[in-house]
Amino acid sequence: MKNDSDNVEPLLREIPARSKRLVMDWSLVLASQGIESTITRGENWTLLVEERDHEQALAAIEQFQKENRGWNWRRKLPGTGLIFHWGSLAPCILFVAFFILSERPGSVLKSVGVMDSQAVSGGQWWRLFTAISLHGDAAHLIANATTGLLLFGMAMARYGAGVGLFATYLAGAGGNLAGSVMYPQTHRGLGASGMVMGALGLLAVEGIAAWRTHGATHLIRRGAAAAILVLVLMGFSEGTDVIAHVGGFFFGAILGVFCHFAPKKFRGTTANSIAVLILTAATILTWYMAFNSGLKKF
Repeated sequence: MKNDSDNVEPLLREIPARSKRLVMDWSLVLASQGIESTITRGENWTLLVEERDHEQALAAIEQFQKENRGWNWRRKLPGTGLIFHWGSLAPCILFVAFFILSERPGSVLKSVGVMDSQAVSGGQWWRLFTAISLHGDAAHLIANATTGLLLFGMAMARYGAGVGLFATYLAGAGGNLAGSVMYPQTHRGLGASGMVMGALGLLAVEGIAAWRTHGATHLIRRGAAAAILVLVLMGFSEGTDVIAHVGGFFFGAILGVFCHFAPKKFRGTTANSIAVLILTAATILTWYMAFNSGLKKF
């Protein structure tokens, strides 16, 4: 026997907005917090949320307004319906800076920071992370920076700037770990390709959000199929580190699933701020350890 309460529709509350663009932005903010909303238009644009989510929705929107009084880092990609976060410029600029420094005469960046499976097995775990910042030549850098700009931007828009970028960073290190373990002989590698593929892995499980809300399993299949196709086209080209690419994609997908099913607080503003701090600290710490180890060696 069904309880009558099962047939009662949830009470909805309205959140009015000044414009279509604003209500769309707010809807994305709420989606990032796991709050379901519906956009309606009568005399004004309005968001409808369940009564139980109303206070949390208002708090999320208020925080969004505070953080975006200046230029909005989240933008729509024209003609795609996808959202892009321009904060992805930051890691790409960092890659360029490291490349310039590594090409200077006498630079030891590559010698102390490259992923060397023998050194990693000997305890120099930080090379799994430092190798992400380094590139072999200009073509390698340009390929990763341009592709990364797009994929990082979409992952950051979906999961939050801090959480999304930190997840791709961890996925990149995971890809390097896979290469360190699985190659039969001593392996050396460098580059942000694993991190880029990690962002692709995060986006591959994008459909889980739709499945949780609407039960649309076909979206999961389509998203995963499209991402795997891109992985094959980009990650299996001649001369690339295939294991690092596939490993980065795999770890990115795992982290994407975790982010989707984690409590809402792990996708909030505080979590994103903490993720940025941890990412910054991890970058500084791993390079400090690389240089410290290199000075002892030389």
